[in-house]
Amino acid sequence: MKKRISFFIHHQGRGHARRAMAIIARFSPDRPVTVMTADPTLFDGFERNIELVTLPNMIGAEVATPALYEAAITPSVMHCVPLGVAEMRRTMRLILDHLDDSETGLFVSDVSAEMVLLARIASVPAVKVRMHGDRNDPGHRAAYECCVGMLAPFDERLEQEDYPDWARAKTCYTGGLCTSDEAVKDKRAARKKLGLPEDQEIIVVLTGGGGAGTPYAPLTVAARAVPRSRMIVIGPVHKEGHETDFANLEEHGWVSNVTDYLTASDIVLASAGDNTVHEIAKIGRPYICAPEWRYFGEQTRKAQCLARLEAAIHLETWPGDIHTWQTVFASARELDIANLQRLYSPNADQIAASWLEETTDRLWSDETALETVLSTAQADD
Repeated sequence: MKKRISFFIHHQGRGHARRAMAIIARFSPDRPVTVMTADPTLFDGFERNIELVTLPNMIGAEVATPALYEAAITPSVMHCVPLGVAEMRRTMRLILDHLDDSETGLFVSDVSAEMVLLARIASVPAVKVRMHGDRNDPGHRAAYECCVGMLAPFDERLEQEDYPDWARAKTCYTGGLCTSDEAVKDKRAARKKLGLPEDQEIIVVLTGGGGAGTPYAPLTVAARAVPRSRMIVIGPVHKEGHETDFANLEEHGWVSNVTDYLTASDIVLASAGDNTVHEIAKIGRPYICAPEWRYFGEQTRKAQCLARLEAAIHLETWPGDIHTWQTVFASARELDIANLQRLYSPNADQIAASWLEETTDRLWSDETALETVLSTAQADD
């Protein structure tokens, strides 16, 4: 029987869960799989047979006493380890019990450095899913060292120049992994489906669910900068109450057919979320990348890498005037979209799944027994 692969999936946003489902769906049918997460509803409707372990929600959990709160100085090798939090203790116990009871062959953390350290202490091989950011701190370096390998769901060309060579050597780069599987239509068909004109420049603003929402005010200035274009916002926005609406700026809110909107666009303005980057690369549109705040500067560092490759315009700050927005849009129209398209890989999910299964099987194979079997077979011949 094949060894189990168990995932810890962070439940902030949807990206970690969607990536896990894309990879797990490519596993061999007889591979036992467990997903441990604080929000199992993220996996509702997933057709592949998996075991789900519900973890306590540690976000916002209270520390037991003021004294414990004051004593919780974070050690340099960790990032978030408050003292006296019952939900954290229960989470660790549930994970350890599962790893022990199931004799898990490989533990995949998407994402948490501390979980990788826990697995290594428990003598379970672990893989950490890579993310961009300023992660040369002792905690991340310790996690990288503890891993039997790292999984980078992006093209190696998008790697940061300060990522150490020893860590790069144990990293599997899958190419750009896009979790959206909708068929890509041509622009005309997509516009017809959405009821959009064929001859007007369409700028799609794609926002995500992992943060507070894209600020709406600068988008109103952008709309004024391109009065003949049509700006369509899909996803949440953050409003302060003083904004003025313009006829060429439309809010469509959450939509289930993001691919249609991206295909219908001439320019896309979006954050630097992992799947967002690869959705746009898959379609192939001029990309204005406005990174959102994330821990360790994750999206900012990714936007810098995209700009270095001339695959996107890095919007370092939200422009507050018409002229700057006009310059940004003009620069986007001059981008060679091939630079971005090269970062998407249609079989990245399969590459990730194969590497995880091969790593598990290699680590747990009994080569001595295999050699004995082969020798016996050759002698019989």
